[in-house]
Amino acid sequence: MLHSDYRPPNPAPSEDLIARFAAIVGVRYAIRAPAEMARYLDEPRDLFHGKAALVLRPGSTEEVAAILRLANETGTAIIPQGGNTGLVGGQVPHDDGTEIILSLGRLNRIREVDAEGGTLVAEAGVVLTAVQNAADAAGLLFPLSLGSEGSCTVGGNLSTNAGGTAVLAYGNARELVLGLEVVLADGRIWNGLGRLRKDNTGYDLKHLFMGAEGTLGVITAAVLKLFPKPKAVTTAFIGLDSPHAALALLGLARQHLGAALTTFEVVPRIGIDFVLKHGNNTRDPLGEPHAWYVLAEGSFGDEAQAQSGTEALLEEALEKGIVADAAIAASEAQREQFWGMRHILSEVQSREGGSIKHDVSVPVAAVPAFIDAATAAVEALIPGARVIAFGHLGDGNIHFNVSQPVGGDKAAFLAGWDAVNECVHAIVAEFSGSISAEHGIGRMKRDLLPRFKDPVALAVMRQLKATLDPNGILNPGKVL
Repeated sequence: MLHSDYRPPNPAPSEDLIARFAAIVGVRYAIRAPAEMARYLDEPRDLFHGKAALVLRPGSTEEVAAILRLANETGTAIIPQGGNTGLVGGQVPHDDGTEIILSLGRLNRIREVDAEGGTLVAEAGVVLTAVQNAADAAGLLFPLSLGSEGSCTVGGNLSTNAGGTAVLAYGNARELVLGLEVVLADGRIWNGLGRLRKDNTGYDLKHLFMGAEGTLGVITAAVLKLFPKPKAVTTAFIGLDSPHAALALLGLARQHLGAALTTFEVVPRIGIDFVLKHGNNTRDPLGEPHAWYVLAEGSFGDEAQAQSGTEALLEEALEKGIVADAAIAASEAQREQFWGMRHILSEVQSREGGSIKHDVSVPVAAVPAFIDAATAAVEALIPGARVIAFGHLGDGNIHFNVSQPVGGDKAAFLAGWDAVNECVHAIVAEFSGSISAEHGIGRMKRDLLPRFKDPVALAVMRQLKATLDPNGILNPGKVL
């Protein structure tokens, strides 16, 4: 369900109040002109469009605190926004124009890099690639990697508990954090920028705010974990018959590579066909087409280990008939080509007409059976529908996307959004999965959450919201 009946109860700010908010950041960083506000009001999939009374671009944590303090006193709704790359509408205001967008893009300093301690302190508006580059300059690795890493920001990554392609080895975003700085709804600043690997002094508060999508507080900075940079990386594009074969290959890869296995992505042939049709400078990754593919990557301590480990894995997989063909990237350019095909899957799918997308997870061992069951159900519901189920097999997160039938009517297809959701999510529930693996809840899945979340857990979430944001000013109508 893309749109609920929710309407913000918060009052529209008066002209006098808007002037008070603008004074906090200065007129230059208080945006009201419609043309300048436009890029803050829509989102990448063009599914949600909103209006706002004002866009504020604070330049410090103290300015964020002053904004929230005033908002809390006046009951003004605040919509925190990072790089505006979210896919469930969590960063987009509603359409009544009463809310103020808090854009954190000017909080873009990397405050400190501690190579010996393996940490980096970044403000919320730092773009993910800037963190990766700063870590690389220190001879270290920050492993979070997403298709939108050139524009998404640290604050948004943590507020949505971003996943990406390296979760198998390094975990979700929340597992890459040692400490946070957060501004609470009443304007108080919690300085939780601890760098300790062990700290058993009571509740671990940082986990309240990661994944909360800006509904409990505004993350303004974080202490991020850095890791040793691998000495050698092998990237393989592998052709096989089915997701079941891919699962068998995953088990074999774990035996051969152990902790060195960092990425294990599955892609159907239809996805490759879309890439070849709509992508630029793309070519078939293997000599002959295959029904399914795996993009696997390993990170090793030395070249010899990388070569021997990967070759032994593929040799055994070929001998056992698990895989049909494979290519190991022989250069960085070829590695980038392999990854480029994976990263543009969602983009090229949009050129095939209407698309109904699902970000779901099931237990890893259940992924093949889930894909089989959900594909059969969707094809029965909409004859001719084209399923593109791809993503992070290594951690059980599949982007189960459905493209309209060839030659079909886009509007008619998208009108079936709720019916397709119902069909897919029911099967997710049968496999004890989640309707949101890495994209969050936002506006898109807010009304679905009560059906799939344990009622006690949901009650506790509402109690936390009432305690930390009693006046309901932080991202109202999102998540809960």
